[in-house]
Amino acid sequence: MNEVSQTLTQPGTAQTNWFEFAKRHRSLLASIFVLVFPLIMPFTALAVNILIYGLYALGFNLLFGYLGLLSFGHAALFGTGAYLAGIAIVHFALPWYAAIAIGVLGGVVMAAAIGGLAIRTRGIYFAMVTMALSQCVYYLFYQAVDWTGGENGLRGINVRDINIFGLKFDFIDPMTRYYVVAAFVILAFFVLSRILASPFGAVIEAVRENEARARASGYNVMLTRLVTFILSGAFCGLAGALAALHLSIVPIEIMHYETSGMAVMMSLLGGMGTFFGPFVGAAVYLLLENLVSLWTVHWQLIVGAIFVICVLFFPAGIWGTILKRMKQ
Repeated sequence: MNEVSQTLTQPGTAQTNWFEFAKRHRSLLASIFVLVFPLIMPFTALAVNILIYGLYALGFNLLFGYLGLLSFGHAALFGTGAYLAGIAIVHFALPWYAAIAIGVLGGVVMAAAIGGLAIRTRGIYFAMVTMALSQCVYYLFYQAVDWTGGENGLRGINVRDINIFGLKFDFIDPMTRYYVVAAFVILAFFVLSRILASPFGAVIEAVRENEARARASGYNVMLTRLVTFILSGAFCGLAGALAALHLSIVPIEIMHYETSGMAVMMSLLGGMGTFFGPFVGAAVYLLLENLVSLWTVHWQLIVGAIFVICVLFFPAGIWGTILKRMKQ
């Protein structure tokens, strides 16, 4: 038996090849799963919510899982994207695609503002500063009643049709709505995968692993933090804009710190620092919320208990643990 044959027949070689293939084509595999996802869900509206919150957690995970910065202020990025997209439609009668672009831009600008103030801190101080700034944004939007609707939320975001290159799609139809949202999520998959595979993606992980060594190697740690925060804001702003179009309303609670906590829980449940983990976390969280709330209003107790069990016994998260077991 020659050397090549021996290598191919070594235990674990095929498994290693499969992981390398999956890692190289992670965005394509994730996209295929997203395309068939509504077929295994109990109802389409829940599948749309999982897509949107999975995208939100994906953006959060870029900062938390890959850079190692725990933020409790991502509700401001998500909510800004939702509110600005809604305002563009309700107050300026702009088309849906312009509203989404404005939502993404809003997430970027808000991330630049919050990140510019917070990136010089680290650890618990970074988490507290981002939460404090997020609450400032919350009250800013809460008081701007004429634009945001204040306590009642922004209403009247009615998008009935989606026109793409002359083709008209009924956005009221749940399945059409799902695949319109899925198109943006798949685009986000490829963009994020390209970022992580680029030299800048390697710098992000180098800063997470050893900040002092990355600085000694000549990398600008502060700039890396700020750019990563802004990129994270772009993904969260896109998720917020899609949420506004999906719900037809932007409630003020979308900017509350509980929404920031959801991103943390989803990332930890699914597996921080993994490409697909945030989506698994979003799916588990929202499925539990929908199923457990059918028989008790105290569904948070059940979800909280499961979250504690996962953190204690599966610190790598559900998807992260599955990947570890498959590698063994």
